[in-house]
Amino acid sequence: MDIYHVWCDLKPGLTDRLFAEKLTEFLDHLRDEQCVERWRLTRCKLGLSPDGMGEWHIMIETRDLAQLDQAFRRLAPKSGDSHKKHFAANAFATNLKFALYRDWPDTF
Repeated sequence: MDIYHVWCDLKPGLTDRLFAEKLTEFLDHLRDEQCVERWRLTRCKLGLSPDGMGEWHIMIETRDLAQLDQAFRRLAPKSGDSHKKHFAANAFATNLKFALYRDWPDTF
């Protein structure tokens, strides 16, 4: 599995519940389209995180890089339902940071 990590904060004045709702709509849509396997949303607790990391952490799992590429290609045209759902969720986020990790050791 490859795990695409996203850390972010919410823009001022936006609600955490609505962010979670819009993110769920977006990532469930990508899962239903078989562009991702599963995902998780977590929130920093008690302020315990490295400096500069966002309050929110999203982990998106894909089988491999080909599936992750499929997800990016789904969003590249910037049109259609996938784009609308991505834009609705992304409109809440600021201070974004990204990372890509994989399971180790590799499974063959």
